[in-house]
Amino acid sequence: MKRRTFTGGAVAAVLAGPACAALPAVLQRPASATSHAQGAAMLALARAGRRLVAAGERGIVLTSDDDGQHWAQAQVPVQVSLTALRFADERRGWATGHLGVLLATYDGGASWTLQLDGAQAARYTFLAAGDAAQRKSLPRLVQDGLDKPLFDIDVQGPHVLAVGAYGLAFEILDGGAGWAPFAQRLPNPRRLHLYGVRSIAEWVFIAGEQGLLLRSNDRGASFEVLRSPYKGSYFGLLAARSETLLVYGLRGNTFRSTDFGNSWSVVDTGAPVSISAGIERADGMLLLLAQNGDVLISRDDGRSFERRPTAPSFPAAALVAADGGAIVLAGLRGLKRLERLEIA
Repeated sequence: MKRRTFTGGAVAAVLAGPACAALPAVLQRPASATSHAQGAAMLALARAGRRLVAAGERGIVLTSDDDGQHWAQAQVPVQVSLTALRFADERRGWATGHLGVLLATYDGGASWTLQLDGAQAARYTFLAAGDAAQRKSLPRLVQDGLDKPLFDIDVQGPHVLAVGAYGLAFEILDGGAGWAPFAQRLPNPRRLHLYGVRSIAEWVFIAGEQGLLLRSNDRGASFEVLRSPYKGSYFGLLAARSETLLVYGLRGNTFRSTDFGNSWSVVDTGAPVSISAGIERADGMLLLLAQNGDVLISRDDGRSFERRPTAPSFPAAALVAADGGAIVLAGLRGLKRLERLEIA
C-alpha cells in the first residue's frame, strides 16, 4: 500500500488522542473460562476442516470435534462480543468483533491472538484516506474509534476481507502480514454500515444498510455501486459454488443473481422475519436462517425455498452444517443442534 505522510497540528492531535487513551479492560483481559459457555449468546459459526467453531459474547469461542455434540472453550485474549468467523483451512481462521477487534487462529480455533483493535483501525483508516475530503470526515471516527464493530469476514486463498460499521473495511493480502484499510476504495461517501462480504473467483461483493450493494471485478482493487433491488438493509450474502449469489436482509427480503449482480430476481423465502445467515452444504443445498430460528431450504440453487420452523422458537444468528445432515444453530440462547429428520 502506498505510504502517505501527514503534517499539521490538527492531524497530530486527532491521531494522538486514541493512541494515548488507555484501552478498555475488555481488550486487555482474556475471555473467562466458564462451565456455562455453551449457553452464552453465540453469534457466529464456521467449519475448520471437520471441526465446528462457535463464537459469541464476552469473547467466548467454543470448538467441537464431534459435530456439535460436545464443546470445549478456546483461549481468547479479549472479552468483547465476536460477530463472525471464517477459516481458510482446518487450522487458519479469523474472527471479527466489537470494538474493531480482529482475531486470528492457527490451530483450528483452539487459541486466538489479537491482530487489530478499534483504535488502531480508526487511525489506519484516517491515514489511508485518499484525499482531503475523505480525511475531513474521519476525525470523529478516530476519536470514537473503539466503539466501531466489525460485522463480517471473507477468506479466499491469501486474501482476507473484513467489513463493519460506518464503512470500516480491512484486508490482508498475503494471509498474515498485517491488516490494511480499503475503505478509501469503496464508493460509500455516507459511511453506511457494511454487514456482509463474499467473493466469487475474482469478484468481491459487499452488502450493507439502506440497500447498499458494492462490487469489485478485480479482487477488491476497485469497487462500483450496484443498482439495488431493495432499499432496506441487507444483512448478508451467500455465494454458492455454482456462482449464484444471494443477498438477504430485513423482513425476509432475499434476491438472487446469476450474472454477478448485473440483475436480480426476487426470491420468495416464506420467512416472516429478517434473515441473518446463509450457507451452502456439501451436497449443494442452500440454507438460509431466519432470526426466529426457522431454516429455509433450497434444492434448486436458490430459486425457491421451503421453510422448516424450529420449535420452540430459537432467536438465531448463525448456522453451520454438521455431518449426517444435522445443522447447528447459534443464537441468544446458546447453541442448538437440529437432527437430520428436522430438515429432511
